[in-house]
Amino acid sequence: MVGFQVIKSTNTEPDETLIGTSPKGFIEYYNKNIPDTFPVATIKTLNAFKAQYPSLFKEDGQWIIQKHRKKFMDWHASHSD
Repeated sequence: MVGFQVIKSTNTEPDETLIGTSPKGFIEYYNKNIPDTFPVATIKTLNAFKAQYPSLFKEDGQWIIQKHRKKFMDWHASHSD
């Protein structure tokens, strides 16, 4: 039988991907963490996505990386020029 070891994290900082951020903060994180072949995010593309999916932004309009990144990535790949 294999045993499991619990590893305690020494990082006391909150996970930035779970905290709401501004569109600029989302763009900065998103563009820094996508493959080179993916289209980059812009204010224009974020606004278009947000207009199409307003129900994803009920919490105060903030962009939450963990919640919006994958959905935006899928949408943006099919809506880029």
